[in-house]
This record gives sequence, C-alpha cells and structure tokens, in this order.
Amino acid sequence: MFDDLPPDLARLLTLRVWHAMWLQRIDTKIAALQKRDAEQEQGQKNRPQEPDWIVELGIGNGRPPIEVHVGGCYAAGKRRRPVPRDEARRLLTSGVRACTHCKPDAQLRILD
Repeated sequence: MFDDLPPDLARLLTLRVWHAMWLQRIDTKIAALQKRDAEQEQGQKNRPQEPDWIVELGIGNGRPPIEVHVGGCYAAGKRRRPVPRDEARRLLTSGVRACTHCKPDAQLRILD
C-alpha cells in the first residue's frame, strides 16, 4: 500500500514522532496567526475616528501653530492636535500657513 515508507518499526516510529512534532509546530503557528488577525481586527474597530482638521505645532515654549491640515493629510508632522472647523478657519485667517498638499484653505473656502 505505502511502498515508499521504511520497512522497519524503529524508523516508522521515528517518522511518526517527527510528523507529530511538525503538526504541533503548524498548529502553534496557525493559532498565533489567528490571534494576530483577531487583534488587528479588534484594533481597527476600536481605533478613534480621524479628526476633520489638524494643526501642526512648532517646537519650543508654547508650541505655536505652524500649519493647518485636513484630518487625513499624509504631510502632517508628529507634533499635532485635532481642532474644530471654526478654530481651523480662525488659524488660517490669522496667518497660519495652509498645507500645500491637502489644501485646507480651499476646503474651508478661505481665499487669500
């Protein structure tokens, strides 16, 4: 029936142990990947909603605002905080620079 298997009992038992070890390794890997996928899905569900407007902050005392961005702008730096629409408009009209990538001044309908 299985002509490619070793003919003696010792080698057959060794093969059985090896296969059991491989199955255990495979089952462990499957469980780890399923856990990772479940954690990623949970993290996606629990992620806070992205803000509509972001102000990028400068360095130093008081951290003055240096640039206004739309919520999902890839060019926004790490030093930032979410702001409401009215504050974004106020900052842009007071002279804070608008991002040249996401153009929040155009979305807020503020012309120079």
